[in-house]
Amino acid sequence: MAPRIDTPLCRLLGIDVPIVQAPMGTCAVPALAAAVSNAGGLGMLGVSWLDRDMMRDFVRETQRLTDRPFGVNLALAWPQEEHLHICLDAGARIVSLFWGDPTPYVDAIHSAGAILLQTVGSAEEARRAVAAGADVVVAQGWEAGGHVWGEVATLPLVPCVVDAVRPTPVIAAGGIADGRGVAAALMLGAAGAWLGTRFLASEEIFIHPAYRERVVAARETDTYYTTLFDGGWPDAPHRTLRNATVADWEAAGRPASGRRPGEGDVIATLPDGGPVARYSDVPPLPGMAGDLDRLVHYAGQSAGLVHRVQPAAEIVREIADETIRALRDAGRLVS
Repeated sequence: MAPRIDTPLCRLLGIDVPIVQAPMGTCAVPALAAAVSNAGGLGMLGVSWLDRDMMRDFVRETQRLTDRPFGVNLALAWPQEEHLHICLDAGARIVSLFWGDPTPYVDAIHSAGAILLQTVGSAEEARRAVAAGADVVVAQGWEAGGHVWGEVATLPLVPCVVDAVRPTPVIAAGGIADGRGVAAALMLGAAGAWLGTRFLASEEIFIHPAYRERVVAARETDTYYTTLFDGGWPDAPHRTLRNATVADWEAAGRPASGRRPGEGDVIATLPDGGPVARYSDVPPLPGMAGDLDRLVHYAGQSAGLVHRVQPAAEIVREIADETIRALRDAGRLVS
């Protein structure tokens, strides 16, 4: 178990340290979420793309693996009423909403006794989210990996959001991968930090080993903010590692969808043999085969701070220890 760090977020959610593992789509499986929660943080499941039975199984499997709080995440680019009902019925009591207006879902979440986390990209959006009933606001900066909702960097965004919605707890997201980043977020007024890229180097994450290796080898300059990998989620900006697909598209003059190099080509297969086309939004997953390097590799600019693969619980403990040291070191600067 990591050392305790007391913040309003920890008290609200019943966690020991203000470290939240980003849901990361279907890559965040029960083994990962439970490991993070058992270590004192908040594990999250990305359930938007699961079918109903698998969604229910994910929640119940996580409950089997941990008796600590964990959350589920739903992307509002699609209607999520049915998915939300299944999660709440299965016992999920922390719900994260992303990429849209939470208003239609607030009553159902609160009626179930659940806590609502809403991701925002601006102070004004944060005000609207809290007015609608959000219990916690996730301020996602532009540095984040995966799909990115806003266009403001984390450092200026977080204090603006904190000032806009105080005393509602704010979680800082984007560009945070170690305890120094968590400490910085707390100094900016956030009550916690949301980390995704660091957990791509966890042992429990459900990604292909080659994807994990690329994240560990990446520098902070190796990511690309784009809408290029739009097969499955069009017009949704995202941050990914640069690869041959990006290079070929740039060399062709960055043509629009429909005229991109190799568009429609099947370059990989799922474990069940299903096709994965170039420009798909599906990252390399275990059991996939083909030209995996040309698929999307979601990662944030904090990849340059990720140096080795570790168990998720070890990551939480290490970040918590670093956070405490960083806060103590900052205190020594003032006489």
